[in-house]
Amino acid sequence: MDRFMKRAATVALFVSLGTMIMVADDAKSEKTPAPPKSGFRAEILGQISFVEQRIEDLAAAMPDDKYSWRPGEGVRSVSEVYAHIAGANYLFMTFLGVKPPMKLEPEMDKTVRDKGEIAKMLKPSFDHFRTAVLNLSDKDLDKTTDMFGSTVTYRNVLITAIAHLHEHLGQSIAYARVNNVVPPWTAAEQAAAAKKSPK
Repeated sequence: MDRFMKRAATVALFVSLGTMIMVADDAKSEKTPAPPKSGFRAEILGQISFVEQRIEDLAAAMPDDKYSWRPGEGVRSVSEVYAHIAGANYLFMTFLGVKPPMKLEPEMDKTVRDKGEIAKMLKPSFDHFRTAVLNLSDKDLDKTTDMFGSTVTYRNVLITAIAHLHEHLGQSIAYARVNNVVPPWTAAEQAAAAKKSPK
């Protein structure tokens, strides 16, 4: 995974926030196939929804002034991690022949630092990932493509994209904990447990 991500890190993200919002609105108006009820694509879609919710919740829970925090020199900051996630959601879909709705610019993950802008980047990128999966057929999963110099199946691309999201979700949880931010889902579980416990 590190080898893949190091190569992917030189490719990134977005031309402008305005373009992102416009693209998201256009994507909603396009008709996409109904989601499959079972099988690999259904499982991938479930993973997308799960990780998206946690990443977006955690991004919202991090205070604005912590978005520039990084654990050490040369390591991605909070904002850079979230921007990288959004950019990678577009990048991985290019290996399936799905073009991003904007030109991917190198190093843009290092220039977008505002919490509000990051939030508006994340959702359209997950929608793009989801739509790409919906537009695949089960037979498409066995097609092959070149990804970072290796010949892999479309199925492998989707597995790698999901693994990438989980990798950075874990990183983001660690970033939050170091900065005394409890992940929202954990806070909700703790609150529910506290209500049930006898006083």
